[in-house]
Amino acid sequence: MTDPIADYLTRLRNAIMANHRVVEVPASNLKKEITKILFEKGYILNYKFIEDGPQGTIKVALKYDPATKTSAIKCLKRVSTPGLRKYTGYKNMPSVINGLGIAILSTSKGVMTDKEASQLKIGGEVLCYVY
Repeated sequence: MTDPIADYLTRLRNAIMANHRVVEVPASNLKKEITKILFEKGYILNYKFIEDGPQGTIKVALKYDPATKTSAIKCLKRVSTPGLRKYTGYKNMPSVINGLGIAILSTSKGVMTDKEASQLKIGGEVLCYVY
């Protein structure tokens, strides 16, 4: 596997399209941080890190609207790929749907959203857009 982050986002996307409640993905430190951000911003219902074997797994409980049965996540888009890395400075931070969505960045201070990186005045690699 050349791009584990794209695989993680694709597993979430496929589970949402199939209306699954829970999805399991192989764990890594970067995926754990992305999962924490998705939980803090209200895009997923809950998550659990399971330590089994050398790698472990992440169980993600997806969030749906009870009335309309639509997911809280409308789109997960990978921005920076192993073949073409995308970096940004804090002055020209990407705006996802005019601030309604979030961009997840990998910075020197850790993984964070675009708004947090702007407040700390640091840039980094744009991992994905979520809205």
